[in-house]
Amino acid sequence: MKRSLLALACMPFLAPSLAGAGEVSDVDAMRVLFESFTPRGQAGLSRLVQDDVQQFCSRRDWARDKARMRSLQNEQRSLIKYPSDGVLMGDWRRGERIAQTGVGLQYSDDPKIASGGNCYACHQLSPEEISYGTIGPSLRNYGRRHGTGAQAQRAAYGKIYNAQAYAVCSNMPRFGHSGILTEQQIKDLVALLLDPQSPVNR
Repeated sequence: MKRSLLALACMPFLAPSLAGAGEVSDVDAMRVLFESFTPRGQAGLSRLVQDDVQQFCSRRDWARDKARMRSLQNEQRSLIKYPSDGVLMGDWRRGERIAQTGVGLQYSDDPKIASGGNCYACHQLSPEEISYGTIGPSLRNYGRRHGTGAQAQRAAYGKIYNAQAYAVCSNMPRFGHSGILTEQQIKDLVALLLDPQSPVNR
């Protein structure tokens, strides 16, 4: 469900299979990836096409290029589209359902059904969850730590919309930027993070 981030994830595993007569170039790795990927359903080859940020983060030396990191991060920040109605928080109950489902964007999923966030695959959120991912930081008590004011709402919305606007090579999907989640779904996730009644903050 990470769309074209699939290309980033696959590249390290391609290198050993291409090894032989010297260094494997990124071009060679991408060529093999495209040749070996079979489009199926809604999972097409377009998901393997990297934008400028993904190409940068695929470089082995990306962490050394601080100037380019700042430039790309600022560019991504400028692309965040905040709701025109100015409302950034929705219903945490809907947000909880979105966070718990990973349905969407897989070839076998119905494209007419709204995608989920699958947040629990990477984050701890609810104390009721006995299993959760640790790729991302724990979000327990997020609202207690960050508050519920306008600034906290804007930051939470922006990070969900496009995490790479805050950490350019973040592993988190760009949920809004990539069209994975709708504006309303992101509002509901903001409420899950910030609402005092949400299980995140209890």
